[in-house]
Amino acid sequence: MKRVISTEKTEKLISELVNDHGPLVFHQSGGCCDGSAPMCFPRSEFKVGSRDVFLGEIGQQPFFIAEDQYSYWEHTQLIIDVVKGRGGMFSVEGPTGNRFLTRSRVFTEDEYSEHKSNPPAKASDLSEIEGLKTTTGE
Repeated sequence: MKRVISTEKTEKLISELVNDHGPLVFHQSGGCCDGSAPMCFPRSEFKVGSRDVFLGEIGQQPFFIAEDQYSYWEHTQLIIDVVKGRGGMFSVEGPTGNRFLTRSRVFTEDEYSEHKSNPPAKASDLSEIEGLKTTTGE
């Protein structure tokens, strides 16, 4: 069971964005100004927090969430969708007239138990994601 998945519309938009911007990185926002939207950045232009949690990949692009946010969301599967409208002001999908949207599904007890037995990696523990930058300077 994956911690993050994406819809077909999301996969299509990610493919278009990769063609325009190169490798990307996603970060689940903590709220405030961007309304808890997943933010998407060119991988070469964004540093992931060293303690941020790696949830997996969507569209072959890494997806992270802040450690404190993960504690609120760890019991859910994030489902990244696309809807019409403007996303976060710095997220690269903004000019397309679409925005990424996080939906969620609560894990079953068995799924949640499996996830607790297999904790996700922190950004600072990853070295295999090409071009990933973290706040530790790696």
